[in-house]
Amino acid sequence: MDIEKYAVTGKAKVLTSDFDTRGGDGLDKKQVKQQLMPENIRKMAALQERLFAENQHAVLIVLQAMDAAGKDGTIKHVMTGLNPQGTQVVSFKVPSSEENDHDYLWRVGKAVPRRGEIGIFNRSHYEDVIVARVHDLVRSSQIPEELITEDIWEQRYRQIRDFERYLGENGVTVVKIFLHLSKDEQRERLLDRILEEDKNWKFNPGDIQERRHWDKYQAAYEHLLNNTSTPEAPWYVVPADRKWFARYLVSEIVLKALERINPRFPELSDEERALLAEGRRILEEDS
Repeated sequence: MDIEKYAVTGKAKVLTSDFDTRGGDGLDKKQVKQQLMPENIRKMAALQERLFAENQHAVLIVLQAMDAAGKDGTIKHVMTGLNPQGTQVVSFKVPSSEENDHDYLWRVGKAVPRRGEIGIFNRSHYEDVIVARVHDLVRSSQIPEELITEDIWEQRYRQIRDFERYLGENGVTVVKIFLHLSKDEQRERLLDRILEEDKNWKFNPGDIQERRHWDKYQAAYEHLLNNTSTPEAPWYVVPADRKWFARYLVSEIVLKALERINPRFPELSDEERALLAEGRRILEEDS
């Protein structure tokens, strides 16, 4: 699959309406679920093992989306074959009092995956230029009043670009995915959470309130896409109305990122090889 057509390069201004929300690419759903997706998961697992063994690089997957776009399901189905020992999922909720006593990137820096690991942010530092912008939360924060200027969002975009460039220059590959859901599909999924008993637990009344700010959120995402996509860490806008396609495309994006890193198993020294040979001899003679 050509994943680059879903990438925001930063070379031209984009609108969320420029991007399809259904996807499909002429693919067969059955083939994707039974053949292509399992093959991608197998390849990702093999590359993860090499990433863990090499212990030099890390991968940070950033997932952002409107409510009900399928972030949890994407994590569950795409990452299902990875080794839990080398994978961590972090969900950023409303900041705690301790977190509010620090800069907004403080809690994010602590959650960056270690070398050899794959980290997944279910929501991320981008909440501080999405929700915070839609609801103007900076005015009720502990930021000094003189720093809350008209340029604060542009400043944060710059800070985030600098932060992600810093990560890249230290061996952390940042993969940013925006699950692009249509307003109609969100309505259907929220209704399902109300009408289907086994999905009632997913329903959050706050999702209905946030839906009323749909246009503001779309504008915030457009600002985000246009101001934080870089050649080193572009945003991928993934059509999310069809779950099977969204999950497959995300697996393609993550797989390509791992392949670009091309981690390798460490090469053994002559001394280590001699120890292997000695261990083999002892075990083979122990019968």
